[in-house]
Amino acid sequence: MRRITDPRDFGRVAVALGGTSSEREVSLNSGANVLEALRARGIDAQPVDGIPALIEAAQARRIDRVFNVLHGHRGGGEDGVLQGALEALGVPYTGSGVLASALSMDKIRSKQVWIALGLPTPRYVRHRPGDDVRLAVNELGLPVVVKPANEGSSVGISRVFGEADLPAAVALAARYDGELLIEQLVVGGEYTVGILGDEALPSIRIVPAGEYYDYHAKYVSDDTQYLCPGLAGAAEAEIRALALAAFRTLGCSGWGRVDVMRDREGRNFLLEVNTAPGMTSHSLVPKAARAVGIDFETLCWRVLESSFRGEGA
Repeated sequence: MRRITDPRDFGRVAVALGGTSSEREVSLNSGANVLEALRARGIDAQPVDGIPALIEAAQARRIDRVFNVLHGHRGGGEDGVLQGALEALGVPYTGSGVLASALSMDKIRSKQVWIALGLPTPRYVRHRPGDDVRLAVNELGLPVVVKPANEGSSVGISRVFGEADLPAAVALAARYDGELLIEQLVVGGEYTVGILGDEALPSIRIVPAGEYYDYHAKYVSDDTQYLCPGLAGAAEAEIRALALAAFRTLGCSGWGRVDVMRDREGRNFLLEVNTAPGMTSHSLVPKAARAVGIDFETLCWRVLESSFRGEGA
């Protein structure tokens, strides 16, 4: 990754935020924080809401590069669509490329890659409209997690402990586009590992006040505990190495976050990779970066440096 010392070298930076995905509000919050941090470091940054406005600005040559903090798909910036458009226009951007973004946004395809390469992830069944959900449950056994395959921020997720709860769980997840993922529930601790450049940041163990780390616990509640590092010694080294491997095998680059479950026997299971993680006051990559002495402004600078891939050292 090219290291930049002069803010003028970044040129005119568009902070891509908002959009039309289910994660719009989180993206607006993230984008406002990133915009403030970049401007505080002397970078010429401006907010641009959504992909159409961003493409228009790029075509008009009003921007030189993009800090992508659009979340989600279908109007978000994590599914490869934005990346493809910017590459066609020759505009550099932060984070992963087209294929890696598309793979990471699709939890089913991510799992297929990991399983093919021997990386651990919970057992699962793909659920399409019209499929018999009880067959999936019979194959996996209860309890299971039912979720949309292409959403983030805990949108549309249910944990199912009895067959009577299945119809409501499927109905909730089916509000969102695409296939559903029915996944074996791993009972244990929830962890996340931020990636910055070629390094895994310290893990974070997430301890919600309630039973689960849901949307409210992520973005609203101030009672959730974040323990960083989440593990120690060999266990911490193991989870960081696994997260970095998961990130690389999907072809990801620049920065991101890998979510992991750790069961009561100490086995790690990969859940998903986020290629444009949240940058809100509750977000986890900033917390992990801070644990190793990287403040929020410096983190945003470092992420923006990832937009220089292929532009020389």
